[in-house]
Amino acid sequence: MTTGTEKNRWLALYVLCGGMLMIVLDATIVNVALPSIQEDLGFSQSSLAWIVNAYLIAFGGLLLLSGRLGDLIGQRRVFLAGLAIFTAASLACALSQSQGMLIGARFVQGAGGAVASAVILGMIVTMFPEPREQAKAIGVYAFVASAGASIGLLAGGVLTEAISWHWIFVINLPVGLAVGLLATRVVEDRPGIGLSEGADIPGAALATGGLMLAVYTLLEAGDAGFGSLQTIGLGAISIALITAFVVRQARIENPLMPLRLFKSRNVTGANLVMGLLVVGFFGMFFLGALYMGDILGYNPLQVGLAFLPSCLVMGTLSLGYAEKIIMGIGPRTALLAGLGFIVGGLLLFARAPVDANYIVDVFPVMVLLGLGAGVSFPALMTLAMSGATPQDSGLASGLVNTTTQVAGAIGLAVLATVSTERTETLLADGVAQDSAVTSGYHLAFLIGAALTAVAVVVALVVVRDQDAGEGVAEAADAESLAADEDPAYAEAA
Repeated sequence: MTTGTEKNRWLALYVLCGGMLMIVLDATIVNVALPSIQEDLGFSQSSLAWIVNAYLIAFGGLLLLSGRLGDLIGQRRVFLAGLAIFTAASLACALSQSQGMLIGARFVQGAGGAVASAVILGMIVTMFPEPREQAKAIGVYAFVASAGASIGLLAGGVLTEAISWHWIFVINLPVGLAVGLLATRVVEDRPGIGLSEGADIPGAALATGGLMLAVYTLLEAGDAGFGSLQTIGLGAISIALITAFVVRQARIENPLMPLRLFKSRNVTGANLVMGLLVVGFFGMFFLGALYMGDILGYNPLQVGLAFLPSCLVMGTLSLGYAEKIIMGIGPRTALLAGLGFIVGGLLLFARAPVDANYIVDVFPVMVLLGLGAGVSFPALMTLAMSGATPQDSGLASGLVNTTTQVAGAIGLAVLATVSTERTETLLADGVAQDSAVTSGYHLAFLIGAALTAVAVVVALVVVRDQDAGEGVAEAADAESLAADEDPAYAEAA
């Protein structure tokens, strides 16, 4: 089985990241194939969105619970269970011959993706406790997590045009089986702290229900309107459920989500920065793809290739230099530099014209965003996990993933709505179609840049200016605090 050798640890990292890449790819690989699926299965324009939404609702709603389950019953066990669900659901998606079957399979696939991905970052920081190695390992993970979406557009275009949309799901089968088999051999099966330390069933229901309803409300807000009775009513219910969950966690003896985690400034600050950052970054990604497709006339494969420079720059930094940068100047300083690049890229994209030249108007944007993501995401992951004890690593991992998904859903809903309203206003004033649509995208990119600038302020005020190694000490302090507060925790640890 597993040995403690250096080679096996890094092999385990690559296996886990292979599973993460498959899950991340699936979030965007479907977007390219939507027109083909619509034509084949007869989806209406409104029902077509549920191919994406069904996945996102399950995925965003189950991340936090799945991360904590990893702490309680063992992270490898949870990862393998999620991987099996995701792979089986991928087969169901590939075989789908009706709208209902595909949407149902996508919901199950999202659930499996959440269960598997929620614990990966926690497993990585546990496998690599030494700061320099941890920074390097997180760089690999951050590249997969952030660049996988761009790779998904390219892969989706190739598979859909070369074979058929069914193959965007078929490709998951051999990957899922290989990752599962290798994970049982090279990933250490560490025991959890036990269900008795946090098997809070009512709390799990409140958290999962509140998060799923929040994601659903945000996804539907674009059509229903942010001021509609539906959006306000469902939003209020979701806030009430999440508030009730937090209140319950503060009062019960063995909470599902121990609130001590938020006593770490870096955990709290990193999640705030992540939430602000992904609104602009995800908004740029999806609206940028629409801009290149609708305004510049790129086909799906060309859109994927257009994003390739950002992936290459991101990969070079994340895989080759992130560890050296973070260890050299500290994760906070690295984060600030990365956020600056992203602000610059979004501002530059906000001036891209209707008749843009790729080399002049788009390529520099991709380079800046690649530089920003390649530095800021590994630094954010390092900071988000720095205050977590080994017993809370799954929860911290699930939390940062939940922040990413929920903030991404908020960002897409808000920026798409703002962009559409700007376009409609200009069209009513007699502005040409392409100019009006492009101006709507520009406004969305400017808002994304402004929110990223706010993230810079949060990073300056909240996040500690520390060396990467200090995160280990902070985690030790948190573990000592947890043991003082809960004798059962100390015994389990």
